[in-house]
Amino acid sequence: MRRIAVVGRGTAGSLAAASVTRLLPDRDHELHHVYDSRIPAIGVGEGSWPSLVQELRQLTNLPHETVQQRLKGTRKYGVAFEGWGRRNRDFTHYFTPQQVSYAYHLSADLMADLLHEGTRAHHIDAKVLDIARVEGGAQVEFDGRPPERYDLVFDARGFPGELHPDRHIDISFIPTNTAVIRRCPAIVTEEPGGPVLQHTYTRAVARPHGWIFVIPLTIHTSFGYVFNRDVSSLAEVESDFDAFLETDGVSEFEQRAVIPFPNFVHRQVYDGAVARIGNAAAFMEPLEATAIVSAQLQIGMVLNMRLNRPAENVDRDAPVVNRFLVNNVLRYGLFVGWHYSCGSRYESAFWRHARDRVWPRHRKAADPEVTGCDALRKFDEMIELMNRPVIDKEDWNRMCAVPLTSYAQMSQGLGC
Repeated sequence: MRRIAVVGRGTAGSLAAASVTRLLPDRDHELHHVYDSRIPAIGVGEGSWPSLVQELRQLTNLPHETVQQRLKGTRKYGVAFEGWGRRNRDFTHYFTPQQVSYAYHLSADLMADLLHEGTRAHHIDAKVLDIARVEGGAQVEFDGRPPERYDLVFDARGFPGELHPDRHIDISFIPTNTAVIRRCPAIVTEEPGGPVLQHTYTRAVARPHGWIFVIPLTIHTSFGYVFNRDVSSLAEVESDFDAFLETDGVSEFEQRAVIPFPNFVHRQVYDGAVARIGNAAAFMEPLEATAIVSAQLQIGMVLNMRLNRPAENVDRDAPVVNRFLVNNVLRYGLFVGWHYSCGSRYESAFWRHARDRVWPRHRKAADPEVTGCDALRKFDEMIELMNRPVIDKEDWNRMCAVPLTSYAQMSQGLGC
């Protein structure tokens, strides 16, 4: 662990570089942070989980209030669902303890800038051609400069170009694959002399072609229409997006991006020398804000294993860590896909496709023979708990990526 590289300057790469700096404070190592400055940042507003609040405090050594202000952030207490499920009513999925535990709505590019301030690294601005495990570590191949060898490489280069069944597990039971991102005026304003203390929620609004997220920051509000480009055309989505913003009282917006995305997890997140993190490791639609928390877990597990276990155990540890990380993403995926199982207030082509064709695939797609892990069994156990008339106290702390309280709130809200 004398030479470490982080490849990528997005959210996951910035978290990894900052984590290496914090966990190896004695400077008895060499950290290279590699990124291509020609790749622009989209700057999407993002939601997170409560674990990020404490981690950013540790990584920056700044008070919570200062971190929130630097992120132009608000305090997220949960997700407000509008029009989801068969009960035709709105409900909120709260973090627990309810109205106490909070996360951040944040600007992703500002978080990367904040983390870089406290990161000690040699910066390399170059295009990376390949990252591969070699004897004794990993090698990074560059365009226009000699290769470098490292003891550990964090690969945070983003989505794979295409999915291959031998390398990726397709989370095919999530029915969306594209997002239209717009930036609109702020609906929450920063208070003089301190951070915004009011409770805010990520809105998840069911629409005919999918759903719209609304993420309030103090500099702008991020809106995104998440849909399936194989079911609805971009023109149909843009038209409905316009109608929604007009109804919501939003008179102007900046079109940011149209982002196609895969729902997947890499079969080899960690091999002992290369750790794929963030969107290079896995991705699913942003309905429950699983992206940042997944990256936190990937980085934390790999660093803690490498720093606290003897080096001769790396080859035995790597498959165990990898299996856990793959399993965890699939459990997130099953939880998110389940949100579509009861439809919405719209009996449209998208919602029929999601409810009747896509979600029923989950048993085949998450079969242990396909995935090599027990995510489906754990998910089935949680659903069985939801169907009991009384849940015994010894089961109250059960989890399947998310706690029992989350399953209970969503089950009640959706009418599952």
